[in-house]
Amino acid sequence: QVQFVESGGGLVQPGGSLRLSCVASGSLSNIYAVVWYRRRPGGQRELVAGITSLGTTDYTGADEGRFTISRDDVHRTVYLQMNSLKPEDTGVYYCNGGDVLTNIESEYHSWGQGTQVTVSS
Repeated sequence: QVQFVESGGGLVQPGGSLRLSCVASGSLSNIYAVVWYRRRPGGQRELVAGITSLGTTDYTGADEGRFTISRDDVHRTVYLQMNSLKPEDTGVYYCNGGDVLTNIESEYHSWGQGTQVTVSS
């Protein structure tokens, strides 16, 4: 089973930018959908953005104009570019992949440690 390791989080001021990365332990080519989820403090994991192998994107949990998800199957890496960050973007961001692009957390397995994003002045 493919594992994912997230990185790129940190402390940033409101209005700043971060690019999160997620490296897969195996090939991404066989994974239809890759997603970024977020767990806000005291909350549950929720879908932020997803992208399929066909290039279809879903920004259910994010402002599409501020966040951009992309995938590089050659380098087994998924990115989440986050611009104009707001305090409500604070949380732990997780990456995962599977056969569907969904906001149902239980459809994905083997969640990693995530990467902490804190937006604060």
